[in-house]
This record gives sequence, C-alpha cells and structure tokens, in this order.
Amino acid sequence: MNKNTLAIILGGGQGSRLAPLTESRSKPAVPIAGKYRLVDIPISNCINSDIKRMFVLTQFNSASLNQHIKNTYQFSHFSNAFVDILAAEQTPDNPTWFQGTADAVRQCMSYFVNHNFDYALILSGDQLYQMDFNEMIEAHEKAGASLTIATLPVNAKDAPEFGILKTDDNSLITSFIEKPKADLLPEWTSEVSDEMNEEGRHYLASMGIYIFNRELLIQLMADPDTKDFGKEIIPEAILKEKVLSYQYEGYWTDIGNIDSFFEANLGLTDDIPKFNLFHNTNKIFTRARTLPPSKITDGTSIDKSVIAEGCIINGAKIEHSVIGIRSRIGMGSSISNTYIMGNDFYQNLDEISHNLEHNITNIGIGKNCVIDNTIIDKNCKIGNNVILKGGKHLEDANTKLYTIKDGIIIVKKRAILEDGFTIE
Repeated sequence: MNKNTLAIILGGGQGSRLAPLTESRSKPAVPIAGKYRLVDIPISNCINSDIKRMFVLTQFNSASLNQHIKNTYQFSHFSNAFVDILAAEQTPDNPTWFQGTADAVRQCMSYFVNHNFDYALILSGDQLYQMDFNEMIEAHEKAGASLTIATLPVNAKDAPEFGILKTDDNSLITSFIEKPKADLLPEWTSEVSDEMNEEGRHYLASMGIYIFNRELLIQLMADPDTKDFGKEIIPEAILKEKVLSYQYEGYWTDIGNIDSFFEANLGLTDDIPKFNLFHNTNKIFTRARTLPPSKITDGTSIDKSVIAEGCIINGAKIEHSVIGIRSRIGMGSSISNTYIMGNDFYQNLDEISHNLEHNITNIGIGKNCVIDNTIIDKNCKIGNNVILKGGKHLEDANTKLYTIKDGIIIVKKRAILEDGFTIE
C-alpha cells in the first residue's frame, strides 16, 4: 500500500447541471454504465494505484452515497486502508456549508492531519478516466515540486471551457488563466507530444487533479479567504511555488452535465470504447451484488449495447444502449440511444400478476414501447405503448415525471408513465 499518499475526493456541490439525476442523490452517487456509481471511478483509480486511504467530501443528498460506500469498500481489519465520508457539518468554528473546493478541504483539515502522509492527492468525484497515480507521484518527486497538476492537451474549441496552463521547457507551470476567451488562445500554447500536435490539441487544461506536499497544503489552507482551488489556490501557488504540469493523454471527460453524462455512457457501447471496462488490471470496483445472469428471450435483437446482470428482456429490439441491473423490458419494445439505469429490486410474480389484473403499471419497460435518446432513472414504471423520442426538436422542460435537456429526455427516479404516454 502507498503509505505516503492520502486521497481526498471532492464530491462537488449541489450538482444542478446533472439535475434531475441529482434531485435525490449527490453527484458521486449517480449510477453510470448500468452498475457503477460515479464515485467508483476515482476510488478504483486509487485502489489500482495502491492508494488505499481515502476521504470523500460531500454535503448534498449524501445518504445513498454513504450507503454505497459502506456496503462496497470494506478492507481488512488488519489493514490501515479505508474510504471515509466527510459530510459538511456546522460547528462553532465553521458555521457555514462548504463554500468551494478549497473551503471543503480546509473545513476537513483536522481529519487529514491526524494521518501520516507526504502527499495529498486531490480528485474530483465526477470525472471518467483511468490513471495510474503512481506515475504522477513519481514525476512530482523527480521534479522536486511542491504541487503537481494533471493536465490534458485540448483543442481551441474546448480550451475556453477549462483553466489553461502555460509551461516552460521543464514542464513547470509559469502562468494560468481561467476559461480564456478564444482571441487570447494564441498566447497560451504549450509543448505537447507530436500526436497531440497532429490532433490540434495545443493547450494544456487543468484536469482538477492535484498532488500537494503536506506542508504546502497546510500552509495554503490556513487562509480562510480562499474558497476554490481553480480560481484562487492554483493561480496563487504558481506565483510562489514550484508547480509541475503532469501531462495525461488518455481518455478523460468531465461528466458534470447531462449531455456529457449521456455521451460518456453511450460511448461504452463502442466496439473499442475509449473508457475500457474490460481491462485486466485497471478494474472498476463497485458493490458486489448476488444477481442472476441476464435472461434474453423471444427473439430479442441486441446490437452495440451493454447489458448489466440480472435483466429480463422479452422480445425487444435494443440498439446503442446501456441497460442497467435488474432491468425488465417487455415484448415488442424498441430501445435505442438510451441509458436505462435499472432497478434496486425485483417484483415477485404474485405482485406482477395482481398489477396486471388491476391495470397497475409494473416496474420496468412495458410492451410495444418506443424509447430513443432517453435516460431512465432507477425504479421507473413505464407502461405499454409508451413513446419517448428525444431529439433536438424538443424544447427544454421540467415536470414531476421527466425533464428535457438539450433534446435528451430524462425520466425521473421512481416515475410512473401510464400506458400510451407520449413525448415526441
């Protein structure tokens, strides 16, 4: 186990950009890939890097996240490994909620300094990537840096969405600008690999992944006026400290909004996905469930899709979709370009029969439905002959049952859509 490094995973704020998926859960608890949670990504990267002392900082809707972590990450009693949740709490010294990323770390510093560590690895809870943090730590040590920032080469189109860094010949960061306007970009190019140059990715964007020396973190957290890493802490440190850029050229995406979340999940269905769920060593860990294999019957057609365990699919057509755990899909239904998160439990046969006799909608997708460009949250009840056709022709909307964002229909958790319900 890496005994020199303590990981701090930032759960983020209210997650309004991911609403309605965050109406009843925190961002790190949002389900991805049909069986995982967002928080499983940074935790798995840490475990695969042999970093097994982790804190997860949250303040909004953290009950389901607490339950997931408690049920998932249980290490040996004879090990120092742990994943602990620190939720924002009001005390006489800290009467307010977390005011930003740096403020969250500051308010929890008393927990961190009780542990021995040389480096604090600070991560975001809403990014999709696979990284060996040991390589980043080695680069940090070799450069004799006080702070190292993981950076990603980006193109001119994406650069204005990030904090952009400029480096010298030794990859030390000399300046930083937050979300620069397009006309400023020519002044902010950096040395990148030939492959990145060929792709037009000339600008180094901060990935929100940091390694702080213990002493520097304690020093910087002493100032109560600084609230955010990207906007305040990092620019200030660059002026005074030796700050290294660690270039990462693998797949990475910030899935903080519905559009990027949807794209990242459907991207898992590619023949060779950019995010590899099938890696022998970079495994993604999650809660161990005792579920049966999925059952697919009655001439179901499936193409370019990911099907999680425990599903029952009867005579459906499924294309370019992710089908989550315990999903039920009825005869004659067509599912395309859709992420179904699945269900937390099964209905028994008696309950299903009773509901059918009394025209009560069962959990899952009914018969003869057409669903396209849609996200269906957990434990939804979709009746027969329901039509959900997302697309750019739809205006943004928000109701008790569903939300439409950027043409994507999001059926809310536990929503009931009766027979014949239609959005198209």
